[in-house]
Amino acid sequence: MSGPRLTVAQALVRFLARQYTERDGRRQRLVGAMWGIFGHGNVAGIGQALLESGDLPFVQGRNEQAMVHAAVGHARQSNRLSTHAVTTSIGPGATNLVTGAALATVNRLPVLLLPGDTFATRPADPVLQQLEVPYAGDVSVNDCLRPVSAYFDRITRPEALIPAALAAARVLTDPAATGAVTLALPQDVQAEAYDWPEEFFAERVWHVRRPQPDPEELAAAVRAVRSARRPLVVAGGGVHHSRAEGALRAFAEATGIPVASTQAGKGSLPYDHPADVGGIGHTGTATADELAGAADLVIGVGTRYTDFTTASATLFGNPGVRFLNLNITGFDAHKLAALPLVADARTGLEALTEALRGHHVEHGYEREYADGKERWERRVGTAYEAPDEDARPTQPQVLGALDGLVTGDDIVINAAGSLPGDLHKLWRTRSRDQYHVEYGYSCMGYEIPAAIGVAMAAPGRPVWALVGDGTYLMNPTEIVTAVQENVPIKVVVLQNHGYASIGGLSEAVGSERFGTAYRHREPGASQAGGPGGPGGGAYTGEPLPVDLAANAASLGMRVIRARTVRDLREALAEARAADRPTCVYVETETADTVSGAPPAQAWWDVPVAETATRPSAVKARGEYDRQVAARRRHL
Repeated sequence: MSGPRLTVAQALVRFLARQYTERDGRRQRLVGAMWGIFGHGNVAGIGQALLESGDLPFVQGRNEQAMVHAAVGHARQSNRLSTHAVTTSIGPGATNLVTGAALATVNRLPVLLLPGDTFATRPADPVLQQLEVPYAGDVSVNDCLRPVSAYFDRITRPEALIPAALAAARVLTDPAATGAVTLALPQDVQAEAYDWPEEFFAERVWHVRRPQPDPEELAAAVRAVRSARRPLVVAGGGVHHSRAEGALRAFAEATGIPVASTQAGKGSLPYDHPADVGGIGHTGTATADELAGAADLVIGVGTRYTDFTTASATLFGNPGVRFLNLNITGFDAHKLAALPLVADARTGLEALTEALRGHHVEHGYEREYADGKERWERRVGTAYEAPDEDARPTQPQVLGALDGLVTGDDIVINAAGSLPGDLHKLWRTRSRDQYHVEYGYSCMGYEIPAAIGVAMAAPGRPVWALVGDGTYLMNPTEIVTAVQENVPIKVVVLQNHGYASIGGLSEAVGSERFGTAYRHREPGASQAGGPGGPGGGAYTGEPLPVDLAANAASLGMRVIRARTVRDLREALAEARAADRPTCVYVETETADTVSGAPPAQAWWDVPVAETATRPSAVKARGEYDRQVAARRRHL
């Protein structure tokens, strides 16, 4: 059937506006909006198409990487059933997408990237921002996006858009294959007209499947669970993506098997559920890690088993430990030489629960982890407690003040620094989607733009972006977007004058916090040398006179400065009630053994110099050799 004559960009916008997802009878738009920054590579193509059609809401961004973070935040909050698109010009705008694309693909979250590209017709060679590759005439900077995309195509002819757009939608909606999807759009092709078939613009509903487990795999899984005396569930992000929290709860209550969670899986059970034993791995709780060390069966549900979760392959210490992995992807289900159960998390858990009817762990095991859970909760209370309301708060006390304020409606976002560790160990998650920590890529600068995307997916709910000063300095620009769109995110800036997390790690591995403090050099130290050795690492003078609160205010945010614990409680309550973007700025006190978060409960492999002259590095290498000896391959 003959259809309208449109440019490639106009056709793409019209196509995207008519794509929907459906799961469990609920339908929603696949692409809810498009973020963009315009340059010569997309202004007359995608820009003109968005202006003319009005079919797709547009959001003006300030930084290309941040726009991807916002889209990813929206996708995660939407359970991967809806996402946003991001358009940029060719050149630095396009290459700025790479970090965001990697984050999306690592975390298996859908986002559609539409970078401009150099001319397909090559009217001049080279054109502005063209990468000249002597051995290949068809390479552009957008090829940087290939390894970090779940799907990539370059649309060099108008009619090529039809199969490419359909393939893009297929990958975006495939729960086992999703990630960043890139359609590179040469700027001349974007503006080229074509007579499109009417069927291309028909509404399409992409059903998001829930694969059932294979009967033989299910039978093997049941035998493994029935024969285990100390089983442990490791809940990953797939529990949330599948909306399998209810099925997991029913499984835990029916069997008595305790549930530990990865960063992405935290909140799979609420913190006060008897079976929830908290975070697992290097940033986990003592309760979960002790159970993991003695577990004879580890049941992974929707987890990728990163090295933080496995404590770099040192956590699961039982000589006879076996693994059972329920995952929608065969790639993840077979990790750690596991018994695979390839299925959707919810359908798999439901089938497993039914097949295990009547099975329950021994009550002594339940009492053991209940006692451990109670002991850990007391440690959380100690870390959150602020004996002096007029003192400067520690970072855990900041979390404690927020913990005392929020309800299950609030959403807390973080990604990098020392906060992910404190949050994973300490945060009391009250609802399935309250805890939003991006730790697959742990990208500094994620929090503020992601908060905007989350708030757009969950209007009316309080959304908190928790950022350290290092993360804030990386990427505060989307504050302007939040102000422009009046998205009432709440940004909590914790000022500790440096890369505190890496500073602590540096000290632990013998690098003496080299180059991690935001301070002036010591008087007399030069860039070429001086105290601290060659390279000028002696940043041990006064803290830099950087005023991040003033910076946030200059970008249009309302800012509340909190100097004490008492101030902080009042400021957080005021920010929560605000109907405009609001920042709470607090300078934190260094944590001590009483008010600080508990230290890491498990190891993480950060290689230490094998030969060195400084005593700190020599000592750290000895500890490293001791820890790495415990590593094992699960075969």
